[in-house]
Amino acid sequence: MRISRVTFCAVALTATALLPVTTASAESESTGSVTVTPSVIAPGGVVDLRVSVCSGEAAVGSSDAFVSEAQFAPAADGGLFAEMKIRSDASAREYPIQVKCQDSSGNATGTVTVVRSSATPVAPVHAGGGGTALLASDGAQEEGPGTRHALIGLGLAGIAAVAVAGRSVRRRRQGMK
Repeated sequence: MRISRVTFCAVALTATALLPVTTASAESESTGSVTVTPSVIAPGGVVDLRVSVCSGEAAVGSSDAFVSEAQFAPAADGGLFAEMKIRSDASAREYPIQVKCQDSSGNATGTVTVVRSSATPVAPVHAGGGGTALLASDGAQEEGPGTRHALIGLGLAGIAAVAVAGRSVRRRRQGMK
């Protein structure tokens, strides 16, 4: 009697140990992928997520990089779409993304890479600008002399050439007298 009791406990323990493994592998079967734009981003940034495997109207996505769960909704061009903000305290590494379709039509996985940028400004730069700041804000975008300036320059050069030639002719006449 004691042996059957031990056998029953051993069978129950083995079944319990194997049950989560079977369930987990069934849930992790991926039938699609998540497109992340941009796929490399700094903490605090926003990414666009797209998934086309779901045949329904909604899906839920999760990742340790996100501030909350991603709620997918139908996109105008087909598939499902969500925008998610990356946690500001996310460390620099690759994060997996899991999306589960609400209609149980499948799952999708993807990754987002978080990088720390060393070029983040911490204070405004005192660069001046003076009067040029007003020109830049008004939209004045002259790139140097144009056709109008070239024609004015040629006209002035022609007038100067005529003046020099006229003076030379006058000196010669005065020298001949």
